[in-house]
Amino acid sequence: MTTSIPCVLMRGGTSRGPFFLSDWLPADLALRDRTLLAALGSPNELQVDGLGGGNSLTSKVAIVSRSTRPECDVDYLFAQVSVDEARVDTRPNCGNMLAGVGPFAIEQGLVAVAGQNTTRVRVFNVNTQARIDVKVSTAGDHVQYEGDVHIDGVPGTAAPVLLDFLDAWGGVTGHLFPTGNRIDTIDGINVTCIDAAQVMVIVHAHQLGLRGDEPPAELDADTKLTARLETIRLEAGRRMGLGDVTDSVLPKPVIVAPGPTAGTVYSRYFTPKRCHRSHAVTGAIGVAAALLLPHTVATDARIEAAAGTRRVTVLHPAGSIHVDVELASKGGEIALVQASLVRTARKIFEGKLFVPDHVFHP
Repeated sequence: MTTSIPCVLMRGGTSRGPFFLSDWLPADLALRDRTLLAALGSPNELQVDGLGGGNSLTSKVAIVSRSTRPECDVDYLFAQVSVDEARVDTRPNCGNMLAGVGPFAIEQGLVAVAGQNTTRVRVFNVNTQARIDVKVSTAGDHVQYEGDVHIDGVPGTAAPVLLDFLDAWGGVTGHLFPTGNRIDTIDGINVTCIDAAQVMVIVHAHQLGLRGDEPPAELDADTKLTARLETIRLEAGRRMGLGDVTDSVLPKPVIVAPGPTAGTVYSRYFTPKRCHRSHAVTGAIGVAAALLLPHTVATDARIEAAAGTRRVTVLHPAGSIHVDVELASKGGEIALVQASLVRTARKIFEGKLFVPDHVFHP
Protein backbone atom coordinates (compact mmCIF):
# COMPACT_ATOMS: atom_id res chain seq x y z
CA MET A 1 0.00 0.00 0.00
CA THR A 2 1.00 3.61 -0.45
CA THR A 3 0.13 6.99 1.04
CA SER A 4 -0.44 9.97 -1.26
CA ILE A 5 0.54 13.55 -0.48
CA PRO A 6 0.18 16.70 -2.62
CA CYS A 7 3.31 17.73 -4.48
CA VAL A 8 4.43 20.31 -7.04
CA LEU A 9 7.60 19.60 -9.00
CA MET A 10 9.36 22.80 -10.05
CA ARG A 11 12.56 23.99 -11.60
CA GLY A 12 14.03 26.91 -9.72
CA GLY A 13 17.03 28.49 -11.45
CA THR A 14 19.40 25.65 -12.32
CA SER A 15 17.96 23.28 -9.70
CA ARG A 16 14.87 21.10 -9.55
CA GLY A 17 12.84 19.39 -6.87
CA PRO A 18 9.46 18.89 -5.22
CA PHE A 19 7.76 21.79 -3.43
CA PHE A 20 5.49 21.12 -0.45
CA LEU A 21 3.36 23.17 1.87
CA SER A 22 4.56 22.31 5.35
CA ASP A 23 1.22 20.81 6.40
CA TRP A 24 1.39 18.36 3.50
CA LEU A 25 4.31 16.66 5.27
CA PRO A 26 4.49 14.85 8.63
CA ALA A 27 5.11 17.14 11.62
CA ASP A 28 7.53 14.65 13.16
CA LEU A 29 10.96 15.58 11.76
CA ALA A 30 12.32 12.04 11.54
CA LEU A 31 9.21 10.90 9.68
CA ARG A 32 9.35 13.99 7.47
CA ASP A 33 12.93 13.19 6.49
CA ARG A 34 12.05 9.56 5.70
CA THR A 35 9.24 10.86 3.52
CA LEU A 36 11.61 13.18 1.65
CA LEU A 37 14.12 10.37 1.11
CA ALA A 38 11.36 8.20 -0.34
CA ALA A 39 10.05 11.09 -2.46
CA LEU A 40 13.45 11.60 -4.10
CA GLY A 41 14.34 7.89 -4.25
CA SER A 42 17.35 8.06 -1.93
CA PRO A 43 19.69 6.46 -1.23
CA ASN A 44 20.36 5.30 -4.78
CA GLU A 45 22.83 6.70 -7.30
CA LEU A 46 20.11 6.93 -9.97
CA GLN A 47 17.23 7.72 -7.58
CA VAL A 48 15.25 5.54 -9.96
CA ASP A 49 12.44 4.95 -7.43
CA GLY A 50 11.69 8.65 -6.85
CA LEU A 51 11.71 12.16 -8.28
CA GLY A 52 15.45 12.76 -7.94
CA GLY A 53 17.74 12.90 -10.93
CA GLY A 54 20.84 11.24 -9.51
CA ASN A 55 22.55 14.60 -8.94
CA SER A 56 22.66 16.99 -6.01
CA LEU A 57 21.15 19.72 -8.23
CA THR A 58 18.03 17.61 -8.77
CA SER A 59 17.79 16.19 -5.25
CA LYS A 60 16.42 19.23 -3.46
CA VAL A 61 13.20 20.06 -1.61
CA ALA A 62 11.41 23.31 -0.78
CA ILE A 63 8.99 23.40 2.17
CA VAL A 64 6.82 26.52 2.32
CA SER A 65 4.35 27.84 4.90
CA ARG A 66 2.54 31.04 5.75
CA SER A 67 4.85 33.18 7.90
CA THR A 68 3.95 34.38 11.39
CA ARG A 69 6.44 37.24 11.03
CA PRO A 70 4.66 40.51 10.23
CA GLU A 71 7.42 41.62 7.86
CA CYS A 72 7.30 38.40 5.81
CA ASP A 73 4.65 36.57 3.79
CA VAL A 74 6.01 33.01 3.76
CA ASP A 75 8.64 30.86 5.43
CA TYR A 76 10.90 28.77 3.19
CA LEU A 77 12.82 25.76 4.48
CA PHE A 78 15.28 24.21 2.05
CA ALA A 79 16.30 20.57 2.36
CA GLN A 80 19.22 18.95 0.53
CA VAL A 81 18.51 15.25 0.12
CA SER A 82 21.62 13.13 -0.32
CA VAL A 83 21.65 11.00 -3.44
CA ASP A 84 23.66 8.07 -2.10
CA GLU A 85 23.07 8.31 1.66
CA ALA A 86 19.93 8.26 3.82
CA ARG A 87 20.51 11.87 4.87
CA VAL A 88 18.49 15.09 4.71
CA ASP A 89 20.35 18.32 5.50
CA THR A 90 18.45 21.53 6.31
CA ARG A 91 21.52 23.56 7.29
CA PRO A 92 22.36 24.96 3.84
CA ASN A 93 20.25 27.24 1.66
CA CYS A 94 19.49 27.18 -2.06
CA GLY A 95 18.91 30.40 -3.94
CA ASN A 96 18.03 28.58 -7.15
CA MET A 97 15.13 26.72 -5.52
CA LEU A 98 14.19 30.04 -3.93
CA ALA A 99 13.24 31.25 -7.41
CA GLY A 100 10.30 28.83 -7.33
CA VAL A 101 9.09 29.82 -3.85
CA GLY A 102 7.37 33.05 -4.97
CA PRO A 103 5.38 31.45 -7.82
CA PHE A 104 4.51 28.46 -5.63
CA ALA A 105 3.32 30.67 -2.75
CA ILE A 106 1.10 32.72 -5.05
CA GLU A 107 -0.44 29.68 -6.73
CA GLN A 108 -1.09 28.00 -3.37
CA GLY A 109 -3.00 31.07 -2.14
CA LEU A 110 -0.45 32.20 0.46
CA VAL A 111 0.12 35.53 -1.30
CA ALA A 112 -2.41 37.54 -3.30
CA VAL A 113 -1.51 38.87 -6.74
CA ALA A 114 -0.77 42.58 -6.44
CA GLY A 115 -2.94 43.55 -9.40
CA GLN A 116 0.16 44.69 -11.26
CA ASN A 117 2.62 43.07 -13.64
CA THR A 118 4.84 42.09 -10.69
CA THR A 119 3.99 40.71 -7.25
CA ARG A 120 6.46 40.88 -4.37
CA VAL A 121 6.67 37.86 -2.06
CA ARG A 122 8.54 38.53 1.20
CA VAL A 123 10.32 35.27 2.03
CA PHE A 124 11.87 34.35 5.36
CA ASN A 125 14.55 31.71 4.81
CA VAL A 126 14.37 29.43 7.83
CA ASN A 127 17.79 27.93 7.10
CA THR A 128 19.68 31.24 7.32
CA GLN A 129 17.15 33.33 9.27
CA ALA A 130 17.34 35.93 6.48
CA ARG A 131 14.74 37.78 4.42
CA ILE A 132 14.68 37.73 0.64
CA ASP A 133 12.19 39.66 -1.48
CA VAL A 134 11.10 37.67 -4.53
CA LYS A 135 9.47 39.59 -7.38
CA VAL A 136 7.32 37.41 -9.62
CA SER A 137 5.83 38.23 -13.03
CA THR A 138 2.03 38.23 -12.59
CA ALA A 139 0.62 39.92 -15.68
CA GLY A 140 -3.03 38.96 -16.16
CA ASP A 141 -3.44 38.37 -12.42
CA HIS A 142 -1.66 35.03 -12.42
CA VAL A 143 1.91 33.74 -12.36
CA GLN A 144 3.66 34.05 -15.71
CA TYR A 145 6.25 31.39 -16.42
CA GLU A 146 6.87 32.21 -20.07
CA GLY A 147 9.16 35.07 -20.96
CA ASP A 148 12.31 36.13 -22.76
CA VAL A 149 14.92 35.84 -19.98
CA HIS A 150 17.68 33.27 -20.42
CA ILE A 151 19.90 32.09 -17.56
CA ASP A 152 23.00 30.05 -18.25
CA GLY A 153 22.60 26.39 -17.40
CA VAL A 154 18.90 26.23 -18.40
CA PRO A 155 17.65 25.73 -21.97
CA GLY A 156 15.27 28.25 -23.50
CA THR A 157 13.82 31.35 -21.89
CA ALA A 158 11.28 32.16 -19.17
CA ALA A 159 9.81 35.02 -17.18
CA PRO A 160 12.24 36.76 -14.82
CA VAL A 161 12.19 36.19 -11.06
CA LEU A 162 14.11 38.91 -9.20
CA LEU A 163 15.73 37.92 -5.90
CA ASP A 164 16.72 40.67 -3.43
CA PHE A 165 18.80 39.29 -0.54
CA LEU A 166 18.37 41.85 2.23
CA ASP A 167 20.17 40.48 5.29
CA ALA A 168 21.94 37.26 4.38
CA TRP A 169 25.21 38.12 6.09
CA GLY A 170 26.25 35.77 8.89
CA GLY A 171 22.90 33.99 8.79
CA VAL A 172 24.25 30.57 9.80
CA THR A 173 27.33 31.33 11.89
CA GLY A 174 26.38 34.78 13.19
CA HIS A 175 29.34 36.48 11.50
CA LEU A 176 30.24 37.49 7.95
CA PHE A 177 33.77 36.22 8.59
CA PRO A 178 33.16 33.46 11.16
CA THR A 179 36.81 32.83 12.06
CA GLY A 180 37.36 36.53 12.81
CA ASN A 181 39.84 36.72 9.94
CA ARG A 182 39.47 37.61 6.28
CA ILE A 183 42.28 35.22 5.41
CA ASP A 184 43.17 32.00 7.24
CA THR A 185 45.85 29.45 6.40
CA ILE A 186 44.73 25.82 6.29
CA ASP A 187 46.98 22.99 5.11
CA GLY A 188 49.44 25.60 3.81
CA ILE A 189 46.75 27.27 1.69
CA ASN A 190 45.35 30.78 2.21
CA VAL A 191 41.54 30.70 2.35
CA THR A 192 38.66 33.00 3.15
CA CYS A 193 35.90 31.59 5.35
CA ILE A 194 32.75 33.59 4.67
CA ASP A 195 29.05 33.41 5.58
CA ALA A 196 27.35 35.59 2.95
CA ALA A 197 24.11 33.96 1.76
CA GLN A 198 26.05 30.68 1.83
CA VAL A 199 28.72 29.31 4.19
CA MET A 200 31.85 28.80 2.10
CA VAL A 201 35.60 28.37 2.23
CA ILE A 202 37.11 30.17 -0.76
CA VAL A 203 40.48 29.20 -2.22
CA HIS A 204 42.43 31.04 -4.91
CA ALA A 205 42.99 28.74 -7.90
CA HIS A 206 46.66 29.61 -8.23
CA GLN A 207 47.37 28.26 -4.73
CA LEU A 208 46.19 24.87 -5.96
CA GLY A 209 48.11 25.04 -9.24
CA LEU A 210 44.91 25.68 -11.22
CA ARG A 211 43.76 28.32 -13.71
CA GLY A 212 40.26 28.61 -12.24
CA ASP A 213 38.36 27.92 -15.46
CA GLU A 214 38.75 24.13 -15.53
CA PRO A 215 35.66 22.06 -16.47
CA PRO A 216 33.93 20.24 -13.59
CA ALA A 217 34.73 16.76 -14.91
CA GLU A 218 38.44 17.56 -14.88
CA LEU A 219 38.28 18.81 -11.29
CA ASP A 220 36.20 15.85 -10.12
CA ALA A 221 38.68 13.43 -11.69
CA ASP A 222 41.60 14.94 -9.76
CA THR A 223 41.39 12.82 -6.62
CA LYS A 224 44.35 14.55 -4.96
CA LEU A 225 42.62 17.90 -5.43
CA THR A 226 39.25 16.73 -4.11
CA ALA A 227 40.92 15.08 -1.11
CA ARG A 228 42.81 18.27 -0.32
CA LEU A 229 39.66 20.37 -0.66
CA GLU A 230 37.90 18.05 1.77
CA THR A 231 40.77 18.39 4.27
CA ILE A 232 40.52 22.17 3.99
CA ARG A 233 36.71 22.05 4.26
CA LEU A 234 36.72 19.96 7.44
CA GLU A 235 39.18 22.25 9.19
CA ALA A 236 37.36 25.36 7.94
CA GLY A 237 34.11 24.01 9.37
CA ARG A 238 35.75 23.53 12.76
CA ARG A 239 37.22 27.03 12.75
CA MET A 240 33.89 28.53 11.70
CA GLY A 241 32.20 27.03 14.75
CA LEU A 242 30.28 24.36 12.83
CA GLY A 243 31.99 21.46 14.59
CA ASP A 244 32.57 18.19 12.73
CA VAL A 245 31.18 18.78 9.22
CA THR A 246 32.01 15.33 7.87
CA ASP A 247 28.31 14.58 7.37
CA SER A 248 27.30 18.15 6.47
CA VAL A 249 27.32 19.91 3.10
CA LEU A 250 28.56 23.08 4.82
CA PRO A 251 30.89 24.81 4.31
CA LYS A 252 31.02 24.68 0.51
CA PRO A 253 34.51 24.74 -1.03
CA VAL A 254 34.90 27.30 -3.83
CA ILE A 255 37.87 27.84 -6.16
CA VAL A 256 38.18 31.35 -7.63
CA ALA A 257 40.45 33.23 -10.01
CA PRO A 258 40.32 36.75 -11.47
CA GLY A 259 38.20 37.10 -14.58
CA PRO A 260 39.32 38.88 -17.77
CA THR A 261 38.02 42.29 -16.69
CA ALA A 262 37.42 44.15 -13.43
CA GLY A 263 34.35 42.83 -11.62
CA THR A 264 34.52 39.38 -13.22
CA VAL A 265 35.63 36.22 -11.43
CA TYR A 266 35.99 32.58 -12.40
CA SER A 267 34.34 30.38 -9.81
CA ARG A 268 34.14 26.63 -9.36
CA TYR A 269 31.64 25.78 -6.62
CA PHE A 270 31.62 22.35 -4.96
CA THR A 271 28.50 20.76 -3.48
CA PRO A 272 30.74 19.89 -1.51
CA LYS A 273 32.39 16.77 -2.99
CA ARG A 274 31.59 17.37 -6.65
CA CYS A 275 32.00 20.49 -8.74
CA HIS A 276 28.69 22.19 -9.57
CA ARG A 277 27.89 22.01 -13.28
CA SER A 278 26.83 25.66 -13.13
CA HIS A 279 26.76 27.61 -9.84
CA ALA A 280 24.65 28.06 -6.72
CA VAL A 281 22.92 31.45 -6.51
CA THR A 282 23.80 31.85 -2.84
CA GLY A 283 27.35 30.85 -3.67
CA ALA A 284 27.50 33.51 -6.38
CA ILE A 285 26.47 36.13 -3.83
CA GLY A 286 29.17 34.97 -1.42
CA VAL A 287 31.81 35.05 -4.15
CA ALA A 288 30.67 38.52 -5.24
CA ALA A 289 30.88 39.75 -1.65
CA ALA A 290 34.39 38.34 -1.23
CA LEU A 291 35.42 39.94 -4.51
CA LEU A 292 34.28 43.43 -3.47
CA LEU A 293 35.34 43.42 0.18
CA PRO A 294 39.00 44.19 0.87
CA HIS A 295 41.62 41.75 2.16
CA THR A 296 40.10 38.41 1.10
CA VAL A 297 41.68 35.80 -1.17
CA ALA A 298 39.15 36.81 -3.84
CA THR A 299 39.45 40.61 -3.56
CA ASP A 300 39.60 42.26 -6.99
CA ALA A 301 42.35 44.88 -6.75
CA ARG A 302 41.03 46.40 -9.98
CA ILE A 303 37.92 47.69 -8.13
CA GLU A 304 37.97 50.47 -5.57
CA ALA A 305 36.28 49.47 -2.31
CA ALA A 306 33.65 52.21 -1.99
CA ALA A 307 29.97 52.71 -1.17
CA GLY A 308 27.52 52.19 -3.99
CA THR A 309 26.11 49.37 -6.12
CA ARG A 310 28.54 47.26 -8.10
CA ARG A 311 27.85 44.50 -10.61
CA VAL A 312 29.91 41.33 -10.33
CA THR A 313 29.89 38.69 -13.06
CA VAL A 314 30.56 35.20 -11.74
CA LEU A 315 31.89 33.01 -14.56
CA HIS A 316 30.87 29.38 -13.99
CA PRO A 317 31.06 26.20 -16.11
CA ALA A 318 27.70 26.81 -17.82
CA GLY A 319 28.11 30.57 -18.37
CA SER A 320 27.72 33.43 -15.94
CA ILE A 321 25.61 34.94 -13.17
CA HIS A 322 25.33 38.70 -12.72
CA VAL A 323 25.08 39.87 -9.10
CA ASP A 324 24.36 43.48 -8.13
CA VAL A 325 25.86 44.17 -4.70
CA GLU A 326 25.06 47.28 -2.69
CA LEU A 327 27.84 48.47 -0.37
CA ALA A 328 27.80 51.17 2.32
CA SER A 329 30.43 52.88 4.43
CA LYS A 330 29.86 52.14 8.12
CA GLY A 331 32.30 53.24 10.78
CA GLY A 332 35.06 53.62 8.24
CA GLU A 333 34.50 50.08 6.92
CA ILE A 334 32.86 48.95 3.69
CA ALA A 335 29.81 46.83 4.58
CA LEU A 336 27.34 44.74 2.62
CA VAL A 337 23.77 46.05 2.36
CA GLN A 338 22.02 43.77 -0.11
CA ALA A 339 22.54 41.69 -3.24
CA SER A 340 20.19 41.15 -6.17
CA LEU A 341 20.07 38.85 -9.16
CA VAL A 342 17.65 37.41 -11.71
CA ARG A 343 16.58 33.77 -11.98
CA THR A 344 13.72 31.96 -13.70
CA ALA A 345 11.37 29.15 -12.64
CA ARG A 346 8.97 26.67 -14.22
CA LYS A 347 6.21 24.48 -12.81
CA ILE A 348 6.69 20.98 -14.21
CA PHE A 349 3.78 19.12 -12.65
CA GLU A 350 1.28 19.30 -9.82
CA GLY A 351 -0.43 16.27 -8.35
CA LYS A 352 -0.10 13.46 -5.84
CA LEU A 353 3.13 11.86 -4.72
CA PHE A 354 2.82 8.24 -3.62
CA VAL A 355 4.98 7.21 -0.65
CA PRO A 356 5.34 3.53 0.36
CA ASP A 357 3.69 2.66 3.66
CA HIS A 358 6.94 1.23 5.06
CA VAL A 359 8.11 4.84 5.38
CA PHE A 360 5.38 5.47 7.95
CA HIS A 361 5.61 2.04 9.58
CA PRO A 362 9.30 1.05 9.52
